[in-house]
Amino acid sequence: LDRPGSGPRIAVKDVIDIAGVPTTAGCKALADTAAPAARDAACMAGALASGAAIVGKANLHELAFGASGVNQWFGTPVNPLDPALLPGGSSSGSAVAVAEGSADIGYGTDTGGSVRIPAAFCGLAGLKTTFGRISLDGIWPLAPSLDTIGPIAADVAGLTAGMALLEPGFAVAVSPAARIGRLRPAIGKLDPRVDAAVDAVLRESGLEIVELGAVDWAGALMQTYLLTGSEAAAVNANLMAGKDGISGQVRTFLESGAAVTAGQQAAARAYQLDWKALFAQFLGRVDVIALPTVPFFPPPLAEAEQHDFPQFTAPVNLAGLPALALPVPSAHRLPASIQLIGPASGEELLLATGALIESAAS
Repeated sequence: LDRPGSGPRIAVKDVIDIAGVPTTAGCKALADTAAPAARDAACMAGALASGAAIVGKANLHELAFGASGVNQWFGTPVNPLDPALLPGGSSSGSAVAVAEGSADIGYGTDTGGSVRIPAAFCGLAGLKTTFGRISLDGIWPLAPSLDTIGPIAADVAGLTAGMALLEPGFAVAVSPAARIGRLRPAIGKLDPRVDAAVDAVLRESGLEIVELGAVDWAGALMQTYLLTGSEAAAVNANLMAGKDGISGQVRTFLESGAAVTAGQQAAARAYQLDWKALFAQFLGRVDVIALPTVPFFPPPLAEAEQHDFPQFTAPVNLAGLPALALPVPSAHRLPASIQLIGPASGEELLLATGALIESAAS
């Protein structure tokens, strides 16, 4: 696929319809039966009207259901920072295309961290948009109540350009945040070098930092996974009915999702309301919230199934809020990634704040 244009070069995750090209979602079962898309996804209208060049459809973690970025059917995109390490997912190809210089902007989807995690692992900036802000018409879903689309780019300026194509007229806020709430989820194994890198860049930014109290992050993560699995099983029921063409790990995820009961789903929705209220309370005290994007550096390819990649990102999807991932210097040979969470429809504020932190990190 190559749609020439004089504007930015864009890599499009292969869950986003491009007219005349089958959408495979990185899945053999879907690729075997997919017909060429009849029209472009709604989110592509601004890019195509502006003359952006689509350089290709980008590979991904199968069905967007996984965050290592590994794909047994179409190959795993190679992390340009280190080919021995995982690229992150599910929007692995979109991030790698930007990191290796094939594209200026990569479009991905983010249901539990699928824009932010590959951005973090490839040393890039990534933006998860507010749930419902950008149309998902023409996008293969994973969990429709959590799915979002967003750009991946080398820096905040690239994300801003990507947002302006997704939403013509978009512009960064005049002023960045003044007060940042520092959140410290008590979950999993956090590499102290990641935590130190986040704290250091916040200090360098000169912004007022407010320590936020403990939250039930593990509970929110569990409820997010439960909803994601149950919705993904419903979306992909026809594919699951076939015997072949879905990898073992993804089929296991889908089968677990199919076992979720109506009562569990209802409890998760009730939890989600409380979770959203908690974040509204936090964002009444501070302008944005900061924490690591991923609590560790990209692991080796062989460890694709040994880590909980979205543990710091997925609960943000449960809240429906926008979140920005930015690379920051660390004591490791690779950059860490800071995650900034903003109020609903606060992308303009997030990017203005991100530009300030990006400057502090340089």
